[in-house]
Amino acid sequence: MNARASFPGDGGPDFPVASSVPAACWQAGASAALDEVLAEEVPVALVYNGVSHAVMLASPQDLDDFALGFSLSERIVRQVADIRDIAIDVGVHGITISMEIAPGAMARFKEARRARTGKTGCGLCGVDSLAWFERETGLADARDGGAHCVDTQFAPDALHRAMAAMAARQCLHHATGAVHAAGWADRDGVLRTVREDVGRHNALDKLIGALAGDGVQAASGFVVVTSRASFEMVQKTARAGIALLAAISAPTAMAVRLADSAGVTLAGFVRAGRHVVYSHPQRLA
Repeated sequence: MNARASFPGDGGPDFPVASSVPAACWQAGASAALDEVLAEEVPVALVYNGVSHAVMLASPQDLDDFALGFSLSERIVRQVADIRDIAIDVGVHGITISMEIAPGAMARFKEARRARTGKTGCGLCGVDSLAWFERETGLADARDGGAHCVDTQFAPDALHRAMAAMAARQCLHHATGAVHAAGWADRDGVLRTVREDVGRHNALDKLIGALAGDGVQAASGFVVVTSRASFEMVQKTARAGIALLAAISAPTAMAVRLADSAGVTLAGFVRAGRHVVYSHPQRLA
């Protein structure tokens, strides 16, 4: 097992993005030996000024983007400049991303930690009581991202143009069939940036980080994802100030309610020339 498979931006020989493993394929009543390329998922610890915050299972690629995007979408920092340094350390059991953040950001980070037991990209993990639900899910905080103020119009065909272009940019998914992708397209539906990960939240965080790191005006375009549109996917999109999220699969009811509240246009089932718009349809004309 574990002949490594190389992909752009992967974690190196210690933590490859994918590995080749022996397997047996059964088909038409017969079994045959073969080698299968499988996606790796690696524990990635996120540490801020020496304080461990979360351990995520992620694809070990584009980790600088992941660190920046996670920090922004989880409101640990409010701007790129709040992160002074990012150091990535590959250890025996996983990868540690150590970030030095500005004093003001660290003060807010410590205050938030006192109100919860922990948090990961699933939106509610670590919340210790339902009383904290509204605060922890950040409905008002999502609105602060500015999506409700963006009045950019998008042609319906732009969604399908961007989604159709995603396939050619999903190298790891083509090799393994096991990862999600998040992409950012401009107003015309031209796909500009794509990131992949075993976790749909991680893929979106990586995308947000890549856009922020490159200084892209993310609000001028929209996000497409090869997954369902769950609550935290809408939350991260809104916090990034992006007004349109297009998913290849269905949304959840909670995601629709958040999209409506946060001013995000949410489209699901974007495939085969069809889509369903669940909130703020005025942007798609």
